[in-house]
Amino acid sequence: MILSNITVPLLGAVDTAVLGHLSSPEYLSGVAIGASVISMLLWAFGFLRMGTTGLVARANDDADGAAWLLRALCLAGVLGSLLLLLASPLLPVIVQWMNASAEASPHAHAYLQIRLLSAPLALANFALLGFFIGRLDSRAPLAILVTANLLNIVLDLLLILGLGMGAQGAAWASVCADVCGFAMGLWLMGKRHQPAVTQIRRVLLESNFWPWRNAAPWRELLHINADLFVRTCLLLFTLTFFTAQGAAQGDTVLAANAILLQLLMMTSYALDGFAHATESLVGRAVGRRSMAQFVRTNAAAGTWALTSAVLITLLLIGGEHWILPLFTNIPAVLSASLEYYTWLCALPLVAVWSYQLDGVFIGAGKSRQMRDTMIIATVMVFLPCWWLTRHWGNDGIWFSLFLWFGARSCGLMVYFYNYTKNNHWMSLELR
Repeated sequence: MILSNITVPLLGAVDTAVLGHLSSPEYLSGVAIGASVISMLLWAFGFLRMGTTGLVARANDDADGAAWLLRALCLAGVLGSLLLLLASPLLPVIVQWMNASAEASPHAHAYLQIRLLSAPLALANFALLGFFIGRLDSRAPLAILVTANLLNIVLDLLLILGLGMGAQGAAWASVCADVCGFAMGLWLMGKRHQPAVTQIRRVLLESNFWPWRNAAPWRELLHINADLFVRTCLLLFTLTFFTAQGAAQGDTVLAANAILLQLLMMTSYALDGFAHATESLVGRAVGRRSMAQFVRTNAAAGTWALTSAVLITLLLIGGEHWILPLFTNIPAVLSASLEYYTWLCALPLVAVWSYQLDGVFIGAGKSRQMRDTMIIATVMVFLPCWWLTRHWGNDGIWFSLFLWFGARSCGLMVYFYNYTKNNHWMSLELR
């Protein structure tokens, strides 16, 4: 799962590095804004991955797991189509809200127009990845993400550097990767999970699968996903707000923050590998009502996650002067990146518990607690802190992000302690 996850921010890192070596920071700034917006729009529906993982992990048999996947794919198709139709007319307003400069705005707008074309497939990919993780199949996500992202990287180099397409080249490369990932996912379903494919065919022929005949499973799917939707929207709002505040301080600060955020995403996705493994293992434990398996899973995953966070922090500290030049050779952007690099080094040790405990609560199906913790962290910690530290400039927004991660970790720790103490994990009511 770590290898699978690292390929996602690695792709963004390659985008950043390729654009960061062009003649002007406006290309990198435009794609930074466009990528931030598309992440907000697509990852707002990341519940399709998280919710599917927990439901499939807790499923009792192939038929049950296949039915949950099919429901998630149907929901992904509907939501992706609506996103494509409704978001496109709003792009100029969205780019303006992001405080894009006059030079960066055209690049951001062009990037977004193209990227939205693959929205339905991108959401369907979330559902497929959730199914594979829920079935403890970590090799399928690795194959999908590595293949799609390698294609994206090759197309980045060809379209941006070779053909000079700039932001549009980065967008088309990502669209092709989404198509490739979906096709790869379907192929792996047939190759590695034939019993589930057989059950999908059977489920489709059953009249009580559809919501107008049997609404209870669809209500459960929507209930869990609604909580995760709110949680994910607040997460993406925070990161998008962070990018917008950097943009308000000029293209140089925006470009520097884009580089540091790419590095933060790489550390986050790496640490999320343990969280994703925890999702499926905790889901199995809850599905089987095995408290012993639940405790073993959390002890092992927590130990490895903390160890990895320490190693990542040491790597960032030791690699300060060779990591950043990989992303840009523009002196002003490099200098600004170095100025705020300390914040990046401090974050993994604080953020690791928010990632790891997210995995526990997703696997156990306790989505409401994740939603409430995120609301508190965003509304009561991040935004007030940003308001009070506006005069600090970019340091203020980084400090606010640091406290936001800390609030998420502390909130989930409190829930975890209370639920473990009172043995609520194995209760029949999983929400």
